[in-house]
Amino acid sequence: MFPVALAHWLTDSGLRNLPFEELVDGFSRRLNESGVPVARVFVGMNTLHPQIRARSLIWDRATGPSTRFEFQHGEIESPSVRQSPFMVMLRDRISEQRIRLDATAAANEVPVFEELRAEGMTDWLGRAFPFGELTFQIGGSDSTERASQLGVVMSLTTDHPGGFSDAHLATARAVLPLFALAIKASTIGALGHGLLAAYLGADPARRVMAGAVRRGEVQGVEAVLLYADLRSFTPLADTLPGTELMALLDGCFDCMVRPVSRHGGEVLKFLGDGLLAIFRVDERRRAEICTSALAAATEALDLMDLLAGARKEQGKPTPGLDIALHVGTVQYGNVGTDQRLDFTVIGPAVNEAARIEVLCKDLDQPLLMSAAFADSATASRPHLVSLGRHRLRGVREETELFGLKG
Repeated sequence: MFPVALAHWLTDSGLRNLPFEELVDGFSRRLNESGVPVARVFVGMNTLHPQIRARSLIWDRATGPSTRFEFQHGEIESPSVRQSPFMVMLRDRISEQRIRLDATAAANEVPVFEELRAEGMTDWLGRAFPFGELTFQIGGSDSTERASQLGVVMSLTTDHPGGFSDAHLATARAVLPLFALAIKASTIGALGHGLLAAYLGADPARRVMAGAVRRGEVQGVEAVLLYADLRSFTPLADTLPGTELMALLDGCFDCMVRPVSRHGGEVLKFLGDGLLAIFRVDERRRAEICTSALAAATEALDLMDLLAGARKEQGKPTPGLDIALHVGTVQYGNVGTDQRLDFTVIGPAVNEAARIEVLCKDLDQPLLMSAAFADSATASRPHLVSLGRHRLRGVREETELFGLKG
């Protein structure tokens, strides 16, 4: 009999974007209630993420959805992944495979089936559901390439004597496509958020996914601005091969970004060989926020020194790093055209931070702070020293700048 109640629940759960773990748990329990004796459910999917290639979850009758795995891009060729029964299915485009675990093991059987037999399992049903290929074009139609094959794989395992009956299999085959569709609906939002976070930052991604998508939809935010730029990078860019140049730039960005993230900042934009980050200010925590931003800046400079030292031993040059810290009110939100938007910060404070950074080279200081930052950084003030008043391009009045005491 077709499990109408379970089908309705899957449809409703997909429409409501039920969280992934709740979806797997609810489906597995209801499948058992429908008469299919499932002891273990596995669900795995690949994703579009700069760090994570695939995720999986195991539901167990005794513990629920308690086992989770994430695989980095470099781990996808590891033995544990290559020996998965789904690798052959995906390679050979096999949509369904059934393995009787209460029968004699095949000579080339994958290790997981031996483990399941040891746990008393009798039958395994695997399914693969592709979501469709993502393609892109470079130039004409002859240069279309497949970017990624998204999809979900799943298996049902039973310890029922004699394995799955024909009725069990009929029910499972009827509802598994609906389960895959509900998973797709549930996870597509998370996939989109992950991509937005990778390209926009975590907070802008949350705002965009929540509906902040109209041009001109901005809000005033007070923030510490961290403006960083590589010194003498252009001469290197003119001489290094492209792949070596990009590797160097990525290494430099690692030095800048990791401290910002660790201290609660948000990188909003990469600017060629530099970046703009903010630390949003809460009036009650102004000094603490400034301390965090200063710690991020000094750590970034230290990491760049370590990178330069390692590259020097290899006879390779490394650019310097200049950083400016400033405090001000910025407009935070969507700017651009009706067809191409950017989620960023704009305003005089951003311009001032950029112009302070330019003076790092003239003053031979890798880190400069505005008077506004120094006034707010009360906890860090003993470590700051005035470098006098200087004129910023486009700013009428001279402004006092600060550096770190030696």
